[in-house]
Amino acid sequence: MPVITAPYAFNESRLYVDLEPIFGRRLYLKCEGFNFAGSIKLKAANEMVESAEREGVLRPDSILIESSSGNLGVALSMIAASKGYRFLCVTDSRCNLSTRLLMEALGSEVHVVADLDANGGFLGKRIDYVRALCASDDRYVWLSQYTNEGNWRAHFRTTGPEIAEHFPELDVLFIGAGTTGTLMGCARYFREWNREVRIVAVDSVGSVAFGGPPGRRMIPGLGMSMRPPLLDESFVDEVVRVEEADTIRTCHRLARRGFLFGGSTGTVVSGAMDWLARHGSRDLTTVAIAPDLGERYLDTIYQINWLQDLYGDDILETEGITPPSAAAESVTRTPHRPSS
Repeated sequence: MPVITAPYAFNESRLYVDLEPIFGRRLYLKCEGFNFAGSIKLKAANEMVESAEREGVLRPDSILIESSSGNLGVALSMIAASKGYRFLCVTDSRCNLSTRLLMEALGSEVHVVADLDANGGFLGKRIDYVRALCASDDRYVWLSQYTNEGNWRAHFRTTGPEIAEHFPELDVLFIGAGTTGTLMGCARYFREWNREVRIVAVDSVGSVAFGGPPGRRMIPGLGMSMRPPLLDESFVDEVVRVEEADTIRTCHRLARRGFLFGGSTGTVVSGAMDWLARHGSRDLTTVAIAPDLGERYLDTIYQINWLQDLYGDDILETEGITPPSAAAESVTRTPHRPSS
């Protein structure tokens, strides 16, 4: 029985769900939501805060500040509360209400940005607000998850080795793309692994992370309205883009079998199932990463009025009857593999 004194000291990341009984295709889902922050973002938050402390950037009077659509903000709120730092999370109107309330319950301040940037998202405006505050007061310390190499190093040290330990014969790994910290950390780890592993990035339609036109995205977590500074596409073998309607249907299909996952997980599973359907890969060992659980999405993707207002009355018409739509588009890449 583990006994801890700090909330960030506990993180159960050895749990996998076999999705074949639900979707009819062989896929193991790595669950990253079983910690006090409720998501995979605890790993990156820990790494970035500890690095800032080691480097002397964080002082007792420092005020942590970060731009986040939700999960990293919760992780930093928890760590800041435990370590005695003040924390300000700059988010936007897509952030789930329960997530904002949770950060405030942990003692953090939350600023909600309402204006769109040039790409039709909120990220540019959020970052502008963070930069302005940092310029006005040197007590603010911006960890910058978008450029901080601790973001990917956390997953190079933890998530990648955890998967390799349980699946030494891994063939394909599906990873959602937001800041691309998880993607880059795992991809770099498996580039050095003793067998070739195909890395498939899963992105949301409307995200510009891998190019393409920007579009409306209402589900926080995955996708970016700018190219992620951490992204190195030479480590990515393929990109699958998923429509939000398919994300929602996948989440509800999982929920009908008792597994309540968040929107990022629904996107990753939907993209993975589309890829598996097109490749007929019964003999492959495949894993997908589930970044969080679903309780924070009860007022959005699990709320029928919210769904119908944004996506129409028939959004769940085929839920539980057909697999995720093949409308998810795929982009195959033959990356240049740099010499080590």
